[in-house]
Amino acid sequence: MTDVIIIGAGVTGSAVARELSKYKLNVCVLEKGEDVCSGTSKANSAIMHAGFDAPKGSLMAKLNVRGNEMMDQLSEDLDIPFKRNGSLVVCIHEEAKDGLNELLERGIANGVKGLEIISRKKCFEMEPNISKNVVAALYAPTAGIVCPFELNIAMAENANVNGVEFRFNTKVEYIEKKEDGLYHLRTNNGEYISRYVVNAAGVYADVFHNMVSKKKIHIIPRKGDYCLLDKECGGHVTHTIFPQPTALGKGVLISPTIHGNLIVGPTAEDIENKEGENTTAAGINDLISKAGDHVENLPMRKVITSFAGLRAHEEGHDFIIKEVEDAPGFIDCAGIESPGLTSAPAIGEMVREILVELIHPEKKDNWISKRKGIVKASELSIEERNELIKKNPAYGNIICRCESISEGEIIDAIHRPLGARSLDGVKRRTRAGMGRCQAGFCSPKTMEIINRELGIPFEEITKSGGNSRIVLEHTKGVM
Repeated sequence: MTDVIIIGAGVTGSAVARELSKYKLNVCVLEKGEDVCSGTSKANSAIMHAGFDAPKGSLMAKLNVRGNEMMDQLSEDLDIPFKRNGSLVVCIHEEAKDGLNELLERGIANGVKGLEIISRKKCFEMEPNISKNVVAALYAPTAGIVCPFELNIAMAENANVNGVEFRFNTKVEYIEKKEDGLYHLRTNNGEYISRYVVNAAGVYADVFHNMVSKKKIHIIPRKGDYCLLDKECGGHVTHTIFPQPTALGKGVLISPTIHGNLIVGPTAEDIENKEGENTTAAGINDLISKAGDHVENLPMRKVITSFAGLRAHEEGHDFIIKEVEDAPGFIDCAGIESPGLTSAPAIGEMVREILVELIHPEKKDNWISKRKGIVKASELSIEERNELIKKNPAYGNIICRCESISEGEIIDAIHRPLGARSLDGVKRRTRAGMGRCQAGFCSPKTMEIINRELGIPFEEITKSGGNSRIVLEHTKGVM
């Protein structure tokens, strides 16, 4: 039996796990995927929103601003890349200019710092490639960019080092609160019993909520297509460029990524399939048609990959974070759509406060607040890199040439807390396979390292868990 079970090892579940790891509690995270960051959290815009978009008084507004404020310290403590590059909401129609004033007033009411409306001339000074139709823009200097994989993984690793258990490939199938007052969770890997449950299941949060509560909620999977452009395009804009928002969201943005690429997206399409992460020709065409409305000369022929992500849209369009009224001890983290990535650290704090009030646990004296990430050999000086290679020659063997990722980095990714066991697991931790060739050359070498380090047969190595095996059988010789 555990004190707290968290359903979902995405960025929200991992943030909650890290906050709870500060206390003397028995905490377990159940994740149906083979790794952390394998659901909604793995496919998003990778940006830290300033907080001017959400309605005043909403949880979205409160937690967006708080989460944004937390990122500087969090990035330092967890050794993850983060940059405040600022954002521009671009107005291209004179008659829509009042909408910028509404966003400005809302942002000020939400507590966003440094907001201002800038002129057409200032827009061009800040972004030479901005649309020639620009009238004005709302500038938010506190907006930023981050690696969503590294943020999610870092929080999970830190939670694990502090005693939180993670169970992967463990799909919750049914939840029931029995006469003993405890929650019994049936999974594909047996039954788990817990005093408290945190529902951080993304697009499936409504499924689990509705198992324990008579007051039903409905999560709509909102699919968004993205295109990622080559690093040679990363300087086309330096700020995150938004169109003025609509009822379906913030629209198609254009932004540099923390690793130097250019990202374009997302579209917005409400679907029924909670696993509908496939891109479509219609979706990508829609994305491309909208992408050039606010930025000129986008080099869309430099796309190296496209992907789709799902946002967990709740009909009330606000986060649901609270103990369920008719299910004491069951805490919802539901409807966590944009700005969910930005808000995640603050959601972790909020859920921690709810559970501390319920459980009154004792704080740990030896909680480890800091985590050291994987050494990025390509970012070291020549002297530092040579010294590293002297100590461990594996750092001199380049496996992924597009991203200059060494064997040593991949070995570290495999053997660190909650280490990688698949190609995508290695990719999210090191970027091996994220470059121009999209793993076309490095996959066989990465598979050899996984096989050697973990003893997983080649036929059982997967791209992303489940049935996503890369090779099926030997054809000749011995591997």
